[in-house]
Amino acid sequence: MEQWDRRRVLAVGAHPDDIELGCGASLAVHSQRGDDITLLVLTDGELADTPVAARVDEQKAAAARLGAALVWGGQADGHVSDGRATVEVIEAVLHDVRPGIVYTHARRDTHQDHRAAALATLAAARGHTRVLCYEGPTTDGFVPDVYLDVDGFVETKLDLARAHLSQVLREGLVDVAALEALARRRGFEGRVRNAEAFEIGRLVLDLRPGGGTAPPDDFVWVGATHDRPERRD
Repeated sequence: MEQWDRRRVLAVGAHPDDIELGCGASLAVHSQRGDDITLLVLTDGELADTPVAARVDEQKAAAARLGAALVWGGQADGHVSDGRATVEVIEAVLHDVRPGIVYTHARRDTHQDHRAAALATLAAARGHTRVLCYEGPTTDGFVPDVYLDVDGFVETKLDLARAHLSQVLREGLVDVAALEALARRRGFEGRVRNAEAFEIGRLVLDLRPGGGTAPPDDFVWVGATHDRPERRD
Protein backbone atom coordinates (compact mmCIF):
# COMPACT_ATOMS: atom_id res chain seq x y z
CA MET A 1 0.00 0.00 0.00
CA GLU A 2 1.14 3.54 -0.76
CA GLN A 3 2.90 5.25 2.15
CA TRP A 4 1.56 8.74 2.81
CA ASP A 5 3.55 11.56 4.40
CA ARG A 6 1.48 13.44 6.97
CA ARG A 7 3.43 16.67 6.36
CA ARG A 8 2.58 16.77 2.66
CA VAL A 9 -0.61 18.18 1.18
CA LEU A 10 -2.20 17.92 -2.26
CA ALA A 11 -5.02 20.25 -3.35
CA VAL A 12 -6.79 19.56 -6.64
CA GLY A 13 -8.74 22.17 -8.60
CA ALA A 14 -10.29 22.21 -12.05
CA HIS A 15 -9.29 25.80 -12.90
CA PRO A 16 -6.97 28.55 -11.72
CA ASP A 17 -8.43 30.07 -8.50
CA ASP A 18 -10.64 27.06 -7.56
CA ILE A 19 -8.26 25.83 -4.88
CA GLU A 20 -7.70 29.24 -3.28
CA LEU A 21 -11.44 29.94 -3.14
CA GLY A 22 -12.22 26.52 -1.69
CA CYS A 23 -9.46 25.90 0.85
CA GLY A 24 -7.02 28.81 0.68
CA ALA A 25 -7.12 29.52 4.41
CA SER A 26 -6.61 25.85 5.28
CA LEU A 27 -3.60 25.72 2.97
CA ALA A 28 -2.27 28.83 4.71
CA VAL A 29 -2.48 26.90 8.00
CA HIS A 30 -0.52 24.06 6.40
CA SER A 31 2.03 26.54 5.10
CA GLN A 32 2.59 28.07 8.52
CA ARG A 33 3.08 24.57 9.94
CA GLY A 34 5.84 23.98 7.42
CA ASP A 35 3.94 21.36 5.42
CA ASP A 36 4.87 20.75 1.79
CA ILE A 37 1.96 21.87 -0.38
CA THR A 38 1.31 20.89 -3.98
CA LEU A 39 -1.44 22.41 -6.12
CA LEU A 40 -2.72 20.35 -9.05
CA VAL A 41 -4.69 22.57 -11.43
CA LEU A 42 -6.29 20.43 -14.11
CA THR A 43 -6.87 23.14 -16.76
CA ASP A 44 -5.47 26.57 -17.51
CA GLY A 45 -8.92 28.16 -17.69
CA GLU A 46 -8.72 28.91 -21.39
CA LEU A 47 -12.49 29.41 -21.77
CA ALA A 48 -12.43 32.56 -19.65
CA ASP A 49 -12.46 35.98 -21.31
CA THR A 50 -9.03 36.61 -19.78
CA PRO A 51 -6.01 35.51 -21.85
CA VAL A 52 -4.62 32.14 -20.82
CA ALA A 53 -1.19 33.60 -20.08
CA ALA A 54 -2.72 35.95 -17.52
CA ARG A 55 -4.60 33.17 -15.75
CA VAL A 56 -1.48 31.02 -15.65
CA ASP A 57 0.55 33.90 -14.21
CA GLU A 58 -2.14 34.55 -11.59
CA GLN A 59 -2.10 30.92 -10.50
CA LYS A 60 1.68 30.96 -10.29
CA ALA A 61 1.48 34.08 -8.11
CA ALA A 62 -1.02 32.44 -5.75
CA ALA A 63 1.11 29.32 -5.46
CA ALA A 64 4.16 31.44 -4.72
CA ARG A 65 2.33 33.23 -1.90
CA LEU A 66 1.61 29.84 -0.33
CA GLY A 67 5.11 28.54 -0.99
CA ALA A 68 3.43 25.71 -2.88
CA ALA A 69 4.57 23.61 -5.81
CA LEU A 70 2.30 23.98 -8.85
CA VAL A 71 1.45 21.17 -11.26
CA TRP A 72 -0.72 21.57 -14.36
CA GLY A 73 -2.99 18.70 -15.37
CA GLY A 74 -3.16 19.48 -19.10
CA GLN A 75 -6.93 18.97 -19.34
CA ALA A 76 -9.26 20.99 -21.59
CA ASP A 77 -11.31 23.69 -19.87
CA GLY A 78 -14.98 22.76 -20.03
CA HIS A 79 -14.20 19.15 -20.92
CA VAL A 80 -12.65 17.69 -17.78
CA SER A 81 -13.59 14.03 -17.55
CA ASP A 82 -14.08 11.91 -14.46
CA GLY A 83 -12.74 8.96 -16.42
CA ARG A 84 -9.42 7.24 -16.88
CA ALA A 85 -7.46 10.14 -18.42
CA THR A 86 -8.05 12.50 -15.50
CA VAL A 87 -7.78 9.78 -12.87
CA GLU A 88 -4.35 8.80 -14.20
CA VAL A 89 -3.14 12.41 -14.06
CA ILE A 90 -4.16 12.67 -10.41
CA GLU A 91 -2.80 9.21 -9.57
CA ALA A 92 0.60 10.20 -10.94
CA VAL A 93 0.75 13.31 -8.76
CA LEU A 94 -0.43 11.36 -5.72
CA HIS A 95 2.37 8.86 -6.32
CA ASP A 96 4.97 11.61 -6.61
CA VAL A 97 3.78 13.75 -3.69
CA ARG A 98 2.56 11.03 -1.26
CA PRO A 99 0.33 13.53 0.58
CA GLY A 100 -1.06 12.92 4.03
CA ILE A 101 -4.22 14.83 3.11
CA VAL A 102 -5.97 15.58 -0.17
CA TYR A 103 -8.36 18.47 -0.86
CA THR A 104 -10.67 18.56 -3.87
CA HIS A 105 -13.99 19.92 -5.09
CA ALA A 106 -17.30 18.90 -3.57
CA ARG A 107 -19.09 16.31 -5.66
CA ARG A 108 -22.26 18.35 -6.15
CA ASP A 109 -21.58 21.45 -8.20
CA THR A 110 -23.22 23.34 -11.05
CA HIS A 111 -19.95 23.38 -13.04
CA GLN A 112 -19.30 20.14 -14.87
CA ASP A 113 -15.51 20.43 -14.56
CA HIS A 114 -15.79 20.71 -10.78
CA ARG A 115 -17.98 17.62 -10.53
CA ALA A 116 -15.62 15.66 -12.75
CA ALA A 117 -12.55 16.79 -10.79
CA ALA A 118 -14.17 15.67 -7.55
CA LEU A 119 -15.08 12.22 -8.85
CA ALA A 120 -11.71 11.72 -10.52
CA THR A 121 -9.86 12.70 -7.34
CA LEU A 122 -11.94 10.35 -5.22
CA ALA A 123 -11.23 7.54 -7.67
CA ALA A 124 -7.51 8.29 -7.81
CA ALA A 125 -7.33 8.56 -4.01
CA ARG A 126 -9.47 5.50 -3.33
CA GLY A 127 -6.74 4.02 -1.12
CA HIS A 128 -6.12 7.27 0.73
CA THR A 129 -7.16 7.79 4.34
CA ARG A 130 -7.90 11.54 4.30
CA VAL A 131 -9.76 13.25 1.46
CA LEU A 132 -11.75 16.42 2.10
CA CYS A 133 -14.05 18.15 -0.39
CA TYR A 134 -14.21 21.94 -0.32
CA GLU A 135 -17.01 24.29 -1.33
CA GLY A 136 -16.78 26.97 -3.98
CA PRO A 137 -19.01 29.66 -5.49
CA THR A 138 -20.77 27.15 -7.76
CA THR A 139 -21.13 24.34 -5.21
CA ASP A 140 -24.71 23.08 -4.91
CA GLY A 141 -26.36 21.69 -1.79
CA PHE A 142 -23.17 21.70 0.29
CA VAL A 143 -23.60 20.09 3.74
CA PRO A 144 -20.49 20.42 5.95
CA ASP A 145 -19.18 17.35 7.73
CA VAL A 146 -16.11 18.89 9.32
CA TYR A 147 -14.70 22.36 9.94
CA LEU A 148 -11.11 23.51 10.04
CA ASP A 149 -10.35 26.44 12.34
CA VAL A 150 -8.72 29.12 10.17
CA ASP A 151 -8.94 32.12 12.46
CA GLY A 152 -6.00 34.38 11.67
CA PHE A 153 -5.71 33.05 8.12
CA VAL A 154 -8.76 34.51 6.41
CA GLU A 155 -6.87 37.59 5.22
CA THR A 156 -4.29 35.30 3.64
CA LYS A 157 -7.11 33.57 1.77
CA LEU A 158 -8.38 36.93 0.56
CA ASP A 159 -4.88 37.83 -0.64
CA LEU A 160 -4.71 34.53 -2.51
CA ALA A 161 -8.05 35.33 -4.14
CA ARG A 162 -6.80 38.79 -5.10
CA ALA A 163 -3.85 37.16 -6.84
CA HIS A 164 -6.43 36.08 -9.42
CA LEU A 165 -6.93 39.68 -10.40
CA SER A 166 -8.80 39.00 -13.63
CA GLN A 167 -11.50 37.06 -11.80
CA VAL A 168 -11.84 39.60 -8.97
CA LEU A 169 -11.83 42.88 -10.89
CA ARG A 170 -12.19 42.30 -14.61
CA GLU A 171 -14.76 39.50 -14.73
CA GLY A 172 -16.29 39.95 -11.27
CA LEU A 173 -16.48 36.20 -10.68
CA VAL A 174 -14.80 36.32 -7.26
CA ASP A 175 -16.39 38.30 -4.43
CA VAL A 176 -13.77 38.83 -1.73
CA ALA A 177 -16.32 40.17 0.77
CA ALA A 178 -18.44 37.04 0.29
CA LEU A 179 -15.41 34.84 1.02
CA GLU A 180 -14.85 36.69 4.28
CA ALA A 181 -18.50 36.37 5.23
CA LEU A 182 -18.51 32.65 4.45
CA ALA A 183 -15.52 32.06 6.73
CA ARG A 184 -17.38 33.80 9.55
CA ARG A 185 -20.54 31.81 8.88
CA ARG A 186 -18.72 28.49 8.87
CA GLY A 187 -16.91 29.54 12.01
CA PHE A 188 -20.21 30.25 13.72
CA GLU A 189 -21.50 26.82 12.72
CA GLY A 190 -18.31 25.17 14.00
CA ARG A 191 -18.28 27.21 17.24
CA VAL A 192 -15.06 29.03 16.37
CA ARG A 193 -14.53 32.50 14.94
CA ASN A 194 -13.56 31.61 11.36
CA ALA A 195 -13.55 28.26 9.62
CA GLU A 196 -13.49 26.52 6.30
CA ALA A 197 -15.95 23.67 5.90
CA PHE A 198 -15.59 20.37 4.09
CA GLU A 199 -17.58 17.35 3.09
CA ILE A 200 -15.73 14.16 3.86
CA GLY A 201 -14.55 11.98 1.03
CA ARG A 202 -12.73 9.90 3.63
CA LEU A 203 -11.33 10.83 7.02
CA VAL A 204 -9.50 8.32 9.20
CA LEU A 205 -7.91 9.59 12.39
CA ASP A 206 -5.37 7.59 14.40
CA LEU A 207 -5.23 9.03 17.91
CA ARG A 208 -2.55 6.67 19.18
CA PRO A 209 0.78 8.28 20.10
CA GLY A 210 2.70 8.71 16.89
CA GLY A 211 -0.30 7.59 14.82
CA GLY A 212 0.42 8.31 11.20
CA THR A 213 -2.95 9.90 10.38
CA ALA A 214 -3.52 11.96 13.51
CA PRO A 215 -3.34 15.74 13.01
CA PRO A 216 -0.96 17.51 15.41
CA ASP A 217 -2.44 19.42 18.34
CA ASP A 218 -2.19 22.76 16.51
CA PHE A 219 -4.17 21.46 13.53
CA VAL A 220 -7.66 21.90 14.92
CA TRP A 221 -10.57 19.92 13.54
CA VAL A 222 -14.10 20.78 14.64
CA GLY A 223 -16.66 18.10 13.85
CA ALA A 224 -20.07 18.87 12.41
CA THR A 225 -22.69 19.44 15.08
CA HIS A 226 -25.83 18.58 13.11
CA ASP A 227 -27.45 15.38 11.94
CA ARG A 228 -26.67 14.89 8.29
CA PRO A 229 -29.90 15.05 6.22
CA GLU A 230 -30.75 12.43 3.67
CA ARG A 231 -29.38 13.35 0.26
CA ARG A 232 -31.54 13.18 -2.82
CA ASP A 233 -29.54 13.38 -6.02
